[in-house]
Amino acid sequence: MYWISRREFVGVSAAAMAVFGSRIARGTGDKVKVACVHASPIENAWNSVIHSALTNAAKDGTIDYVFSEGVTATDYSRALREFADQGAKLIVGESYAVENEARQVAVAYPETSFLMGSSGRPAGSNFGVFAGYTDQAAYLAGLGGAHLSRTGIFAAVGGYPIPEVNRFINAFRSGVLAARPDAKFLVGFIGSWFDPAKAKESALAQIDAGADVVLGERIGAVDAANERGKLAVGSIADFRPRFPRTVYANVLWNFRPALDAAIADTLAGRRTGRDYAEYSAMSHSGNDCLFSAALVPADTIKMVDDKRAAIKSGAFLVPLNTKEPT
Repeated sequence: MYWISRREFVGVSAAAMAVFGSRIARGTGDKVKVACVHASPIENAWNSVIHSALTNAAKDGTIDYVFSEGVTATDYSRALREFADQGAKLIVGESYAVENEARQVAVAYPETSFLMGSSGRPAGSNFGVFAGYTDQAAYLAGLGGAHLSRTGIFAAVGGYPIPEVNRFINAFRSGVLAARPDAKFLVGFIGSWFDPAKAKESALAQIDAGADVVLGERIGAVDAANERGKLAVGSIADFRPRFPRTVYANVLWNFRPALDAAIADTLAGRRTGRDYAEYSAMSHSGNDCLFSAALVPADTIKMVDDKRAAIKSGAFLVPLNTKEPT
């Protein structure tokens, strides 16, 4: 079983920085105390990207960073309040399972700015939201991998069918169908953000049903594809070095643009009560798809590169579908 270790998240961070780069100016002398409350362990890919962005911002000298991890829903509000009481000016987190509670904390601490992963809208002057949108990159992964399947059956393993995950899986499907209209799809949700064993089990069931290309929205799905000799798409962090014969493409998300925007707002005395989801777009270097030249033909990669350029310029819009995929 594989997920990102505490050592490996540093490597993930380095890979992401090589692809995306940093967007905030250094050497201003100003710092913001930033806290992050992680509902999952930082080994979880989504959390590792957030943690890496915050860690790198601290290394750049723009913030002082503290965090807690593996915080349950019942303790989440308490953790937010504790960091606010300790003087954090900006608190980053994820309110998917605790929307009402997190928003109530923001009301109780009007001088503290919040930046929360959420499927909802901003609230008040200090409750901002972000989303790890990678549907543009997922579309490219589907487009580039459409003809790599021998069976024509593609699988996806997700955590929960929330809009953010739905649009990711649906975009992958749209990319596949654009190049292979006869493709079939299997989709499973494991009811957890971090359960590698369950994700692997779900992917194995889909492989047994004929799928030979697996979209691993959750950690563990790629392990199943690797074990059975099938192809896979990694998600959020870069799984290609770990599974060079399995991962033909990797969808990367970069949290740093959204974080930098929130830090800049905080330093300027502006509140964070706005939607930062736009910073996950390719136009802000918020997501991208990297292909394995060893597994994907060169002409296919060239075709995908052309489509990527069209997405970045706005000439092509990836279809947006937030309905639960079936």
